[in-house]
Formats: sequence, C-alpha cells, structure tokens
Amino acid sequence: MWLQIFQLGIKSLLLHKLRSLLTMLGVILGVGSVIAMLAIGEGSKRESLERIRHLGATNVFIRSVKPDQMGSDDDSSTDQSNSRVLQYGLKYNDLDRLTATLPTVNSFVPISLNRKRAQARHRYIKNASILGTTPDHIAVKSLDISRGRFLSPIDMDKGTNVAVLSAGAAETLFSYEDPIGKLLRLGMMDFRVIGVLKPKGQLASVGKAASKSFNKEIYIPLTAARSRFGELHVIITSGNFRVERVQLSEITLAVNDENLVSETAAMAQHILASGRKDMADIEIQVPLELLKQAEAEKRTWNLVLGSIAGISLLVGGIGIMNIMLATVTERTREIGIRRALGAKQRDITIQFLVESVILSATGGLLGIVLGVCIPIAITYFSDIDAYLQWWPIPLTFLISVGLGILFGVYPARRAALMDPIEALRHE
Repeated sequence: MWLQIFQLGIKSLLLHKLRSLLTMLGVILGVGSVIAMLAIGEGSKRESLERIRHLGATNVFIRSVKPDQMGSDDDSSTDQSNSRVLQYGLKYNDLDRLTATLPTVNSFVPISLNRKRAQARHRYIKNASILGTTPDHIAVKSLDISRGRFLSPIDMDKGTNVAVLSAGAAETLFSYEDPIGKLLRLGMMDFRVIGVLKPKGQLASVGKAASKSFNKEIYIPLTAARSRFGELHVIITSGNFRVERVQLSEITLAVNDENLVSETAAMAQHILASGRKDMADIEIQVPLELLKQAEAEKRTWNLVLGSIAGISLLVGGIGIMNIMLATVTERTREIGIRRALGAKQRDITIQFLVESVILSATGGLLGIVLGVCIPIAITYFSDIDAYLQWWPIPLTFLISVGLGILFGVYPARRAALMDPIEALRHE
C-alpha cells in the first residue's frame, strides 16, 4: 500500500512539473543557503581563530604605543615638545623589573624595531622592518628555519653583525640566490646573513595584532641593534621631520601555565604602572582572552546565520502548504471518487502528506547539492576559505522533511474531511 501511495504521489506531482519545481525552489534555496552561509562563516572564523592561536595562547604581548600629544598639558609633554624629541614606550629597565618580578614566565623576548634601508647589491627594501631580538624569539613566535640558523646566545653576547631573513625579505633582496653567508647592508652597517625563515601567513608582530606579515622582516641580535642603531628614530614626512626615542617596541612574555596568563598580564600591568605616570604609551594584549572572545563570537555568529537561513526554509514550507491547498481544491472530485470507492480518511491524509514530504525531501536533496557547491565555488574563485562541516547536511535535510510534514498536515486533513457527496458534485 505504501509503495502504491508513493508511486501515486510522484505521478501526481509529475503532472505539473513546473509547479512542483517552483514549489521546491523555496526549500532548495533555504537548505542551500543554510549550508553555504554556515560554511563561509565557519571558514572565516577558523581563519581568525588560527591567527590568534599562532600568536600563542600562553603569550602576553606588551607593546609601545605612540601617545596622543594633542591637548596634552602635562609638563613631560611640554618638555618633549620643546626638545623636539618624543620619548615613549617600553624601556630596558621595564624589562629588568619584569624579569626580576614575574616567576610565572618562562621566557622574556624583547624586540627593538628599527626602520632602515636594507640593500644587497642592486636589490633593496626602502623601509625594511629590522627587529633586534633574542634567541628565544623563534620559539616564542612559532617561527621555523628554512636554511641556516637563527640567532644564538653567542651572537647576543658579542653583538655580532649577523641577520636572519624572513622568506619575503630573502626573496626580495636575493631573488633565487642562496643568501646564507652573503653580506647585507642595513642602514650604513654591513651584516652577514646566517639564516632564512620559512614563509608564514598574515600574523601579528610588532604593531597591531594580525595586521602585519612576518615575511618582510629582518632579525638581528638585540645587542647589535642597540649599539649600531641606538634609540633615536628620525621620521621624515612631507618636508618635515621629527625625532622619537623608543628603547623597546615590544616585550613578549611566554607564560609557563595557560591558567596563569590573565594573572600574569595583570601583574605585568601593575609592575609597569608603578614606574610611570600613566599607561598611555603601553598596551597589553592577551591572545588567550582574544581567543575566548572570538570563540564566543563564533558561536553567536553561527546562530545568527542559521536563524537567517532558517527563515528561507520557513518560507519554503509556507510555499508547500500554499500549493498543497491549491492541489486539494483542484482534486476535489478525485477525492470524492476515492472515498466513494472505499478509501478512508486516513488513506486520503496519507496520500497528500506523502506528496508534501516528497516535495520537501526532493527540495532538501537538491538544496544540499547547491549548498555544497557554493562554498567550493567561492573557495576556488576567490580568496575566501569556506569550511564545509558535515553536521548541517543531515540537519537541514531532516528540517526540510519536517517542514513537509508540518505544512502538509493541514492540507491533507482538509482533503480527508471533505464530504464525499459534496466532493462528487464538485465541478
């Protein structure tokens, strides 16, 4: 009996192919949009979370920030304005106090950022980022050596003129040549290249988080940067120039326990605040807190996307109900004949309910195909990485079938409750 009802339902729907297709279109678009939107949203969130994870869940970043001098009336800003030298940010004694006070930190990685012209023969980088740092930098920042080696404690102790190139800097300055052992001029000083890093994605370094690439940076010993380049930075803009004094651009704290990251950041802030008037020239960033916040936003965003796409499914279900009600009116005489031949109300209900479920289930299957193809196409033709999850596929299909049942019950019951005599008289 069920097979006959199923075959009869398909035959009835195929009598009006275009109408059936248009009825399924709402479900197709609804299911497809749910899967595609969740895939695109998941891809973007995973990329953001991965960037934050690369910063290190157990790291704390303390960075120098140029304070806003507009409207500042304190004595220090007046003195700096008169001397034309702006002093701000982290100092070496800040590093010493943090090192002596924080027992929860495994490694302290100070960074001194210098902007100099980097040149190798006829190739050059006009305003290269030269980072004076320590040997622990490679482990704390999750960098990998491609060729050669990274900075060593001996390089730090002697202040040797050696440099490690990021992948982008090596390609720009040496093209296809092997840079190991070759001389590189940074500003007015010559450095010998001892290593090249593997390429990295768009990750955070000195400056705003997740806004800078490791691939254009040059690493030298902090002692060499301090003795060769000093602490004064001359910045020339549009015929004007200014001088800034910044000792350290960043200090990265590698905490030994993830559960102590927030407490370590609070202690570091208290230590730094005790040695200065305000904290306007320093910012503290905790990737672990950013990670937790991003994961919470990811769950909320998925809920919002699912709700928006679910409205499309609801509209598709309403379309099915509308068409089934019209079908019941058109087939009134057929219903009367079936009842006259002995069909029960249950049989009429099941017949129309099966047709409704066939519409929604077929629309759900076609919507799944559409929803899978859209993220693949977007990933292939654009820079957006969509991540297709498996759980929305069965979930959306079950929802589409459920909508077929939900919105098909009323038309089916309306058909089943018709008076057989009145149905036979219908023209």
